[in-house]
Amino acid sequence: MKSKKSIIHSAISTLELEAAAILNVAKNLNADFESAVSTILQCNGRVIVTGIGKSAIIAQKIVATFNSTGTPAIFMHAADAIHGDLGMIQVNDVIICLSKSGNTPEIKVLIPLLKTAGNKLVAMVGETNSFLGQQADLILNTSVEKEACPHNLAPTTSTTAQLALGDALAICLLESREFNERDFAKYHPGGSLGKKLYLKAGDLALSNEKPSISPSASVKEVLIEISKNRLGAVAVIDNKNEVLGVVTDGDIRRMLENNANIAALKAEDIMGKSPKSIQRNALAVDALDLIRKNNITQLLVLDKNTYFGIIHLHDLLNEGIV
Repeated sequence: MKSKKSIIHSAISTLELEAAAILNVAKNLNADFESAVSTILQCNGRVIVTGIGKSAIIAQKIVATFNSTGTPAIFMHAADAIHGDLGMIQVNDVIICLSKSGNTPEIKVLIPLLKTAGNKLVAMVGETNSFLGQQADLILNTSVEKEACPHNLAPTTSTTAQLALGDALAICLLESREFNERDFAKYHPGGSLGKKLYLKAGDLALSNEKPSISPSASVKEVLIEISKNRLGAVAVIDNKNEVLGVVTDGDIRRMLENNANIAALKAEDIMGKSPKSIQRNALAVDALDLIRKNNITQLLVLDKNTYFGIIHLHDLLNEGIV
């Protein structure tokens, strides 16, 4: 078994080899890369990404990145393509084929079929003079000096080069389309970014109770309402459902410290008269900013001038809006 020192040395060597391979791919970029980006941008179909073996796995990742950044893409396994999956290719699609050697049997069978259909073919290939390289309309060179595998067999450095070049393609397409955060959120509505751009303060308030009390309510009634709803605050409202103030846990503590006779006090005597609030249609991320700026934990939510509910800092944190 390797010593700890030799294990770290092996890991560093692998990472250095793969980093050097990516830099080499960058040096090999030429007009074909620009043409590939332009071809994809101008096509009215999808990008079909195909490969065999480890290249097929990288192809799936490239497809996922394309789809999430505004470039419609489909993965097609090179082996399955010749058994019926060719039917997924439409006349306006652009095809990207990944292969280290460009000479595998599956590739040699597939490429003539793709050429017959007349689709633009982009080769992401390690051997530019291979069968794939010679048949492609555009060549993206992913050649590497050697694999990180000590036997120079297991695809490691070569697949890293493919992965990095796929990312470069995706980012160039993203920037060319002026794809922004809101566009990204459309495809990631369940993620934290999607929530930041879509989740409203009112959505969070609806999931909570709506604690409220009249200005003439006794301290006991205030305590019961705060405890019952577990939001640490209660809105003080008038008969038009308009907010007059808010009583928080902090207000209760200050009242106990400063008043000997609490029985005579009412909600209006202890409430904060200028509570921080936000409109129900405002973004939840804006509510978080308001909470942080004012160093508070609760925020009233209004529907124009009327009381709609309360949101707590924990509601925002639980949604992953940080």
